[in-house]
Amino acid sequence: MSPRLIVLNGPPAVGKSTLAGRYADEHPPALALDIDKVRALIGGWRENPSAAGLAARELAIAAARAHLEAGLDVVIPQLLGRWEFLDRLAALAQETGASFHEIVLWDSKDEILRRFAERTPAPEHPDTTPAEIAALYDRLASRLETRSRADVVPVSAGRVDDAYRAFLSRLD
Repeated sequence: MSPRLIVLNGPPAVGKSTLAGRYADEHPPALALDIDKVRALIGGWRENPSAAGLAARELAIAAARAHLEAGLDVVIPQLLGRWEFLDRLAALAQETGASFHEIVLWDSKDEILRRFAERTPAPEHPDTTPAEIAALYDRLASRLETRSRADVVPVSAGRVDDAYRAFLSRLD
């Protein structure tokens, strides 16, 4: 079986990292490659988050390539509203003989805002506001209308097992 390159897209607090981590744990030695955590490893990232984000994406591409070339799965939990990076990941999958899965975890805006308010602040997102989350949600919603390749998986708070099963079903 060929390796999988899985992108878990979706708004903040929807469960991308949770499902990516679970997938990696249950499919060792799959790599859960969180680009935001890679960005936080780059010195000075808070002063120039855009430049650090671009560098983190390049590092992620290199790490994903190495893992895929070794025949191993990679899952990337990341809010991606710029299709160019998704297209690069799709091309990487093709170059390495991996299958490509673009999955979007989705819940209502009100539920996303509630989840975001309740979760512990992440060091890689220290100053994100509810207004910014709402804007990100709206931007992603409008862009999804033009993204036929994306497989949308509805999720509900507290139903991680259901979300995980639905996510896995999209990989078959």
